[in-house]
Amino acid sequence: MNRTAEITRKTKETDITLELNLDGTGIAEIDTGIGFFDHMLQSFAKHGFFDLTVNVKGDLYVDSHHTVEDTGIVLGQAIKQALDEKIGIRRYGSFLLPMDETLILCAVDLSGRPYLNYQAQLTCEKLGYMDAELVKEFFYAISYSAGMNLHIKQMDGDNNHHIVEAMFKAFAKALDEASGIDSRIQGVLSTKGTVE
Repeated sequence: MNRTAEITRKTKETDITLELNLDGTGIAEIDTGIGFFDHMLQSFAKHGFFDLTVNVKGDLYVDSHHTVEDTGIVLGQAIKQALDEKIGIRRYGSFLLPMDETLILCAVDLSGRPYLNYQAQLTCEKLGYMDAELVKEFFYAISYSAGMNLHIKQMDGDNNHHIVEAMFKAFAKALDEASGIDSRIQGVLSTKGTVE
């Protein structure tokens, strides 16, 4: 089974090329023009064992909003494409991730129904050159374009870098579990006979 996707999206605000392999080893080549965001995407790939290539040319002279949000849209589209009909996947995944003083809970349902429940308290305006408020926008974009139920909850923590990095890592671990194949599942894991 080849669970990969290649997405290209070009608008007046961003030009994005993204390749994803759900069954990779964590190899990442990331260039969004935003150092902190690159670091987060590299962490996502590494800890989820996803091979991920992302190249973004965005209107950073405006701000980082379009680059971050549109990357979320494209990554969500790639996840959806790579999962195809979701045959044999576990569908659900969750992870409680500690990072020093920080503790983040992430839970995923690859249900086809988009929803984001995001509960976090960031106390800074920027993380490097990335606006802190865009963390929520990124996960919102992924949840809606992938069609996933996504819960991210800060249980503890006060270092903003740790909080956000733990979110990306916890999301990676939960998605890896949810997208994993279970040989006991015949077709899709739904009493309706479809996951959409």
